[in-house]
Amino acid sequence: MQSPEASTAATSPQTHLALAAFADEVVGTLARLFAYVGTLVLFAMLGLAALGQLPDLRDDDGPALKPGWSVADRSPAAFALGRLDSSEKTASYTIFRHPGGGRRDVMRWTGEADRPVAALEIYREGAEFDVARPATADLAIQMGLGTTASLEQAGLIDTKFGAVALFRPTGTADGAQACLGYLKRSEEPALQISGFSCQGDTMPARRAAIACTLNRLTQLASGNEPKLAELFARAELKRRGCEPQGSSDWLLGAANAQLRGAL
Repeated sequence: MQSPEASTAATSPQTHLALAAFADEVVGTLARLFAYVGTLVLFAMLGLAALGQLPDLRDDDGPALKPGWSVADRSPAAFALGRLDSSEKTASYTIFRHPGGGRRDVMRWTGEADRPVAALEIYREGAEFDVARPATADLAIQMGLGTTASLEQAGLIDTKFGAVALFRPTGTADGAQACLGYLKRSEEPALQISGFSCQGDTMPARRAAIACTLNRLTQLASGNEPKLAELFARAELKRRGCEPQGSSDWLLGAANAQLRGAL
């Protein structure tokens, strides 16, 4: 019969071997875990670096998508432009939605070499709307001028929606053939109509083209937005044709002096 000392001496090497094997297994598991985490971190760094090198995500016909906005392919068009004649080309129509409730209906027209010549956006504001952000900042981006460009007011035009402010790049010389931006805001309902036009050989012609575009804008469906339907119904009562009526190139003389300057 073995003594306790002999039994302990016999089992001690086995215990050491088991502990050593367990330690090796723990070390191996930790090593694999660190390698796995390191690989994930590496992929994350590479992904962020790649995103920094990629161009802004764009739809086929419009400006870069802003954070939170996504194309709503299944949403039906809510607005349209009455055609001047049967040969007029149909504009591209893209709808963007935001989780905050906002919706942008964007129509764009292109000319030679698919160069944008005009755009119209109806923005129904949601909780994402930033009251501190100048509206002209988004307008400059629509016009393809970039995020740092500034605009100055270029008068007012009369439309069925009332007076609409016009904008041009700051420092544009009088008589220069710059594209014109436009902006009309409504507090109730919370709505913003904006866009730009490069159509026409003269500034009066471009102002008239914008007025014609807005006068032709109609609503196809309001959904459950009765205030929006009321806005367009009231505007239709004031709608005019696109034929020149008196002076289509009018500016508010007294007010126009206050519209100068960069925004």
